[in-house]
Amino acid sequence: MQQVLNQGKTLAAPVNQPHIGQRLWGAVKRGGIGWIVPISIVILWQILVEVGVIPERLLPRPTQIVAAAWKLTESGDLATHIGISTQRAVIGLAIGGGLGFLLGLINGVFTLSEKLLDSTFQMIRTIPNLALVPLVILWFGIGEPARIFLISVGVFFPVYLNTFHGVRSVDPHLIEMGRVYGLGRLAMFREVILPGALPSILVGLRFALGIMWLTLIVSETIAARTGIGHMTSQAREFMQTDIMVFSIVLYALLGKLADVIARGLERGLLGWNPNYRSR
Repeated sequence: MQQVLNQGKTLAAPVNQPHIGQRLWGAVKRGGIGWIVPISIVILWQILVEVGVIPERLLPRPTQIVAAAWKLTESGDLATHIGISTQRAVIGLAIGGGLGFLLGLINGVFTLSEKLLDSTFQMIRTIPNLALVPLVILWFGIGEPARIFLISVGVFFPVYLNTFHGVRSVDPHLIEMGRVYGLGRLAMFREVILPGALPSILVGLRFALGIMWLTLIVSETIAARTGIGHMTSQAREFMQTDIMVFSIVLYALLGKLADVIARGLERGLLGWNPNYRSR
């Protein structure tokens, strides 16, 4: 009988395994299909410049932009600018996102804290953080603290709002069930509230990553001597259109990389949620 069962398992196993072509197509769908439109735009862009529909002085060929990027890479300037910009962005995200996460949890759990702080946060949220640039220069000068402050303010509110919303959106039946099972406050937070709020928190993180790069672009124009924003400003002064366009493309690629990292966090932290397993 055991041999018959083993034979049955052996015969049934290949049926459940996807064909190699299906696996390859699945990989292409997950990772490659999203690049079809950007690559098509680049090809069309190259053709339109080649035939003269788009003047080369206004928008250089993609091949020229690649050549400019290669020169910056060979000189080492590109790695230096990317490294410094990334460092500023990560520090600002850690400060602003960390505070937004912490205060979102506190205001979401404690009603008194919400009544004391949330109205103030909502009023400050309506102020464009880039409108604070003159005051920030007055407060912090033109050094690194000014840039990090602007990034921190920019990323604070998406993380705060989504964390607060996530905590308040946890199913009350799950909280009641936790109480029935005798969970204490710490265990309730760890086992019920935080996992339930995590999808909303990660959405806030994705919004914050986009705002982080947008704020970084402006903050690096404040008398910066390094960074991608400085590279763009310098290219503008010398009318180096290829480097200016490359800087824009570089911001887009860094934003895409940040989004990929955020999606990876979703898959890793929300593996228990069936809605995130196939992403």
